[in-house]
Amino acid sequence: MSESDTPTTHFGFQDVPEGEKAGMVHGVFSRVANRYDLMNDLMSAGIHRLWKDAMMDWLAPRPGQELLDVAGGTGDIAFRFLRRARGATATVLDMTEPMLVEGQKRAEAEHLADRLTWVVGDAMALPFADNTFDVYTISFGIRNVTRIPDALSEAFRVLKPGGRIMVLEFSQLPDPGLQWLYDRYSFNVIPVMGKIVANDRESYQYLVESIRKFPDQETFAGMIRAAGFNLVKYRNLTMGVAALHSGWKL
Repeated sequence: MSESDTPTTHFGFQDVPEGEKAGMVHGVFSRVANRYDLMNDLMSAGIHRLWKDAMMDWLAPRPGQELLDVAGGTGDIAFRFLRRARGATATVLDMTEPMLVEGQKRAEAEHLADRLTWVVGDAMALPFADNTFDVYTISFGIRNVTRIPDALSEAFRVLKPGGRIMVLEFSQLPDPGLQWLYDRYSFNVIPVMGKIVANDRESYQYLVESIRKFPDQETFAGMIRAAGFNLVKYRNLTMGVAALHSGWKL
């Protein structure tokens, strides 16, 4: 294969060889791991917590379910799930070990240790058998995956029949004026905040750019259907700054 035939993908606004993206994303999250939760609060003025609660409200965890939370980082989704579902278990998978280490330091991790498993792994090649989990979640992680269709296919594979996928991700505002205002905030404030708080402007510049490269709500819903899921629906959060997508393996 010649250099011109090498498959490429985007890393923010850059085009990079597919084989390099995972390492670049790993570098971003390794660098920001110890400030990740703090920056989430600052960037969203705490609204990300409301979005995650809305995710749980729609998901409605049930006792005894087995959750796989992919790109689960510091455990926010898994902790919420386990608090709502008596006797449930959760596996938190992330490609970046420092993120998992930060999660295991949290008080919730100690209190829920007997129901939690932490795994370093790749969303595109999950280290689990077919038909293992009742629920698959991924929160603010799918846009960082090199090949999103491969990750969605893996989600379908590891879910049990009757299982559910739910994705929380930044999305596109349907109102152009609001999108313009949001862009001004994102590109002018968030990288500066990353420099001040995490001493890493470049990683937060990537995160802002990656949001703009992610498909809009309808396009992403079509990708979930193409992976085999049924009853695919989405809900906008905060006027479309983020969106929840839901689908079922039927």
